[in-house]
Amino acid sequence: MQIPSRNTLTLLFSGLIFASFFIAGVLGFLDYLIVKAILFSAFTLLAIYLISIVLKNTETE
Repeated sequence: MQIPSRNTLTLLFSGLIFASFFIAGVLGFLDYLIVKAILFSAFTLLAIYLISIVLKNTETE
């Protein structure tokens, strides 16, 4: 079994964040502070990960 690539993992993670925002918004859970904190921290971690990938790719070129 192959390990998924970074692109696949990033796409999967961003899809999960989007689905979480959508489901929490539709069901009304987005009003709770803890749900907002979890979703926004996941979004922030994804942004940091993407920035690190971009910086690593520019250093290797």
